[in-house]
Amino acid sequence: MKIKIVIITLLVLAGALWLFKYLHKNDSQHIVSRKPIEYKKQGFTPAKIPAKLFFAGEEVPVHYYDVRERLDRELLVNKYWHSSTFLLIKRANRYFPLIEKILQEEGIPDDLKYIAVAESGLDNVVSPSRAAGFWQFLKGAARDFDLEVNEEVDERYNLEKATRAACRYMKWNYEKYGSWSLAAAAYNYGRTNINKQIERQQCESYYDLLLPDETERYVFRLIAIKMILEDPAKYNFIIEHNDLYEPIDTYSITIDHGIKNLAEFAKEHGISYRMLKSFNPWLRDNYLTNKRGKTYEIKIPVKHSRHQSDHLSY
Repeated sequence: MKIKIVIITLLVLAGALWLFKYLHKNDSQHIVSRKPIEYKKQGFTPAKIPAKLFFAGEEVPVHYYDVRERLDRELLVNKYWHSSTFLLIKRANRYFPLIEKILQEEGIPDDLKYIAVAESGLDNVVSPSRAAGFWQFLKGAARDFDLEVNEEVDERYNLEKATRAACRYMKWNYEKYGSWSLAAAAYNYGRTNINKQIERQQCESYYDLLLPDETERYVFRLIAIKMILEDPAKYNFIIEHNDLYEPIDTYSITIDHGIKNLAEFAKEHGISYRMLKSFNPWLRDNYLTNKRGKTYEIKIPVKHSRHQSDHLSY
């Protein structure tokens, strides 16, 4: 009996020893044959800032470290805020042709179209301070620049008229400061505030003034948006032409009288009330009294313009 126990014990020990050597051998072979891990570079890179840069025909002093770093911040924010920047690229294709045409007619540098992008994202939004439309006019400023604002008509939402009003505003600022960067800063911060800071700091350069954070970033945001929208692929925004929002062809109906029911008016012209308001957001109610007999242009989309099946993927 004792002999059997000894034999079994020896067999168990031998088996354990063999198993230990086998596992140790395989583990050693595994460690020796293991290849170094290769790490591939990820697609997140900082935006490159050129040595020479101009905005609205004026040189941006990117050779100053603080100017370069302020621009770098806005480039990074817009480069990696993908959903928002993609929408800006898409909308710009629809609205820039009209805005560019008006700026050219009014003698305003083309780069200042990016104010509308920074202010509203090319959308008829309303800010917490109740500024409205693409160009974000407050009621008082809108009236100062000849826009009608009341319960029935609000021309801050009329892209053509609001763009011309913005041009008048920017011209007024430029006549005061002789600088488009300061004119843009005053658009954001207000002339009175800019005047106070110029007097207080004895400085007339936007890039050297100490301003509140929003205005400190404002012109740099315009420049960053310009750089990305002019060459989206350079900043890794790969977008095909069919992905862009196309301009919609319209025709205008001139009226100098009231309209009792805009839904009926829309129906008479073969469109829905929703489409009428989409193309004429300046009409703020479902009727137009027009007691003074003013002349208005109502835009109607051409027939079948709503159909864009070539933009779909099958």
